Amino acid sequence: MISYSHKDKQICKQLYEELIRVGYRVWIDFDQMYGNVMDAMVEAIEQSRTIMICMSEQYQRSNYCRAEAQYAFQKQLNMVPILLQKHYKPDGWLAFLISSLLYVDFTKHEYSKALDMLMKEFKMADARNKISTTSVQPKLNNIELLDVSSCLSQPPSQPITFPEHVQDWTDTHVQKWLSENNLPQMARILSDTDGLSLIYFSEYIIKNEPQIILSLLQQDSLRRINESVSLIEISRFRSLIERRNLATFVSTKQLKQVERNTTDSNYLTSCNII
Repeated sequence: MISYSHKDKQICKQLYEELIRVGYRVWIDFDQMYGNVMDAMVEAIEQSRTIMICMSEQYQRSNYCRAEAQYAFQKQLNMVPILLQKHYKPDGWLAFLISSLLYVDFTKHEYSKALDMLMKEFKMADARNKISTTSVQPKLNNIELLDVSSCLSQPPSQPITFPEHVQDWTDTHVQKWLSENNLPQMARILSDTDGLSLIYFSEYIIKNEPQIILSLLQQDSLRRINESVSLIEISRFRSLIERRNLATFVSTKQLKQVERNTTDSNYLTSCNII
């Protein structure tokens, strides 16, 4: 179970993708939640064996997150804490909860290194779960079933099907595509980018000077994820978009049609609930 504040949704979504990639089955729905929140939270904890505590100031302030973490502690779940906010140090109830535990610091280490450390923690948690004789959680193919929650319980996720044309991709498709191509930093930087935006972004990268692109990407990376983007990852990303011809993937006529459809859709839609 992954317990996190909604403010940390971006990186938690990335971690969710990584868990899926290595074989964990994850229950998640970032957009919709139904039923009684507290009942859902209790059910999620009682069906889980390991909880990942995503620590930040917002998490510590949340009454729901506190109730969830303390109930998980009471139920003796394995706890894997991670630190997500730079210059933040847990105190109060949260410091007490993790006082005897080591945590993975995503603000101190590069993302890839922190992720490796996190996976090792999960493997150790798996080993402890196998020793336990009080398990209430079934396993699928010897892989632990996790629940992911923004301090809530979530319904099962569905396999992602990619539309034929990139301009029809949602931000979820873009995230999945970047993760599958081992571009974790670019996935975090482009967390709210859909297919059409990806095409425009690719065109900008191909047509402008590399030094300018590198400088702008570094600025965005520091602002959005608090770390410098890897030059190697930028190079791999450029190679990937060149192989897929993303910069010229959609003709001018197609782009105009997409823009026209978007305009019509905006005219007919008075609001969009996120």
